[in-house]
Amino acid sequence: MGLRDVLFGRTRPVPPQLDNLFALPTAALTLETELDLVPSGEGGLCFKAGSGESEITSDAEIRELVSLGDPTGVDLTTDSFGFRWVTVRDADLSSLVTRLHGANTTLVEHGLGSRMLCAVVGFVPKTPPADGAVRLVYLLKQGTFYPFAPRDGQQRDNELELRVRSFLDGDLPLEKDLSRWMALWNLPVG
Repeated sequence: MGLRDVLFGRTRPVPPQLDNLFALPTAALTLETELDLVPSGEGGLCFKAGSGESEITSDAEIRELVSLGDPTGVDLTTDSFGFRWVTVRDADLSSLVTRLHGANTTLVEHGLGSRMLCAVVGFVPKTPPADGAVRLVYLLKQGTFYPFAPRDGQQRDNELELRVRSFLDGDLPLEKDLSRWMALWNLPVG
């Protein structure tokens, strides 16, 4: 970045930080022992749709690239806000994380890095009754996680989110700025 960029307020896009995703299996053990939450087997990557410098031109190309030779359990959807989601289903959390990381890396390599927003992995109660489901949201550009606990009627369980944060503080890099803990309603990740 040169002096002109500084003077005119131009900035370089922040590249996604991918490797923190691999801390999720350890955090999952903590969630299971402390809050009786287990992985749902679903995860997703969210990115902004649109034109630009991407070499990818179709959903079929995205699906082929991110499936890494195994197209089972990979879907593409568009949410009500126009954001694109690559969702992956895999019962094994380590494998799910590896597939999400691989999909993310592939999308970055094909010009979508500046449009990548977040990764989400679902956790559900192991034994009923329980507090409810939680999604761990990974902010790709910050390299931090936050818990999101949606409830019926577009409500969130803030108490559960704070409990999850207190238990995972040593396992994951957590987002300290609570204003970044955005609600992600109607996620394609359970």
